Order: sequence, then structure tokens, then C-alpha cells
Amino acid sequence: MRSIVPVIVIALFISLAISTAAAQNKNTGKELKAAIDRVDDSTEVITEIMRIAEKSIPRDLLQKANAVVVFPGALKGGFIVGGQGGKGVAIRRMGKSWSAPAFVNMGGGSVGLQAGGQKTDYVLLIMNEKGLKGLLEDKFEVGGEASAAAGPVGRTTSASTNVTMDAEILTYSRSKGLFAGVALKGVVISQDHSMNQAVYQKPVGQILGDPPMPAAEAPATLQKLGNTLADYMP
Repeated sequence: MRSIVPVIVIALFISLAISTAAAQNKNTGKELKAAIDRVDDSTEVITEIMRIAEKSIPRDLLQKANAVVVFPGALKGGFIVGGQGGKGVAIRRMGKSWSAPAFVNMGGGSVGLQAGGQKTDYVLLIMNEKGLKGLLEDKFEVGGEASAAAGPVGRTTSASTNVTMDAEILTYSRSKGLFAGVALKGVVISQDHSMNQAVYQKPVGQILGDPPMPAAEAPATLQKLGNTLADYMP
């Protein structure tokens, strides 16, 4: 009888380990599916924005940007005191190509005469090393640690002011089919630790840091955004 007890205990430990591994694999599968959906939605936002050249993000800005962050369908709304939040994708430029996508969240509040709610797409261009440094931190405030300005639209940036060009971050929004530069301030961007861990087992700093992770090292299903941005560079 005594010899049977250790066997039962071992069997229970094995069963528990198998069930735990199965649960972890299931959760990882859900995270990967959510990651693919987020990259697909972000890619669609960029494609639709760049479709009309006269009202798109200038392509020479994409060539100069250190990184691009897209928040598809971020929710904005409230009554008197409002708030906004969303889940997005950040990707770093590597010469004429782009890195593997990292996953980030946004949140923030606003006060003013407002009512109801709407979904808005946001695109942020990180224009220099200071802006990129903020993006690599656990969280940072747009317009706080890094200066932000409404981004210009059109084929080129030749008519843009020096104030716009000196900003660390250029911000855009698209709501109800209308796309334009927007002064997006007071929004906090933070790392989506659970999704980055599930997909890469790495934090944002190792995905977008020096050197960034090449797109080829990401799952093929997550390379769409980088390929699309590369198509729109001069």
C-alpha cells in the first residue's frame, strides 16, 4: 500500500503540470489571436489614411520618423469629465524597413463640455531620439515628457512650420472618415506587458530598443504593418 502512495502523488503532479501547461498554451493562443487582430486593424488604418495622397501623412515624414504608433478604434467620450483609452501597436523604422511590432496601451482624461462617445483612430509619429526614449519607458505622457504637435497632411511637408518639425511627436486622428493633425496631449502611453510577453517573451525595450527586433523574427502574421509602411516610404 505504501508503495502505491508515491505513485499516486507523482501521477497527480504530472496531471497538474499537464493541465497547467494546457491552460498556458490556451491563454497564449488567445493573446496571439488578439495581437494579430490589433496589427490587422492598425494596418487597415494606415492603408485607408494613405489612400488619398493630398490628405495623407506626408511620405517624407514616414521616412524621417523613428517610430510609428497606431491606436485603432480608441474610445473617447464622457459627460463633462471625459476620458479616452485604447490598445495599439508601436513599430520602429530600420532604414527602409520596419521592426517587429510591439504592443502598447493608451489612456488619459480630459475636462470640458462633451457628451457621448465615439471611436477614433490615432497615429503618432515619433520623430527623434528623445521621443523614442519616452516610448521605450514603462509609461510616458504625450505632450509631457515629449513635446507633441498636430502633424501636417499632404504629399510633402515643405509648407510645414518649424514648430511642427521641432516636435518630438506628431499626432493625427481619424474619426467618422475625417483625418487631420490633432493636438493630442495628456494621453499616457504604457507597455502592454501581458501581450508582449505572450508573443515575444520580451518587453518593449527589447523589441524596439537598440538594436530593434527585425520583423523577420516576429510571426509572419504580425509583419503586415511593417510591410505596409515600407510600401508608403519614398
